[in-house]
Amino acid sequence: MPTIVVEIHVPLSPAPHLPDDAYPYPWIEEIEDFLSDLEGQGDIEVFDDAEQDEDAYLFFVTGAGEDDLLAVASRLATLPGVPAGTFAVVSDGEAEEFGQGRRVALPLPEA
Repeated sequence: MPTIVVEIHVPLSPAPHLPDDAYPYPWIEEIEDFLSDLEGQGDIEVFDDAEQDEDAYLFFVTGAGEDDLLAVASRLATLPGVPAGTFAVVSDGEAEEFGQGRRVALPLPEA
């Protein structure tokens, strides 16, 4: 049975109001810290290293059920500084390309 993987696609947009000499994507490190903390607690697993794909930065989570992984993706999308337009793709560990699966708008509506 394939492993559920949720790809989190974050638009590669520079953070606003940064000094000219600042790194334009400080939210990448914030997201990596957020996911690392959840992984350390045993809530999820980071499936693979984050990477740039065209005009987005992708993060990959697994190790839980689809609803829990989408809840993590939704929380990630609302972290301070994360660009608007972040979305998730529910895929599996055997997908040959990014974005193959069901697309889910983030953040999720409140239940």
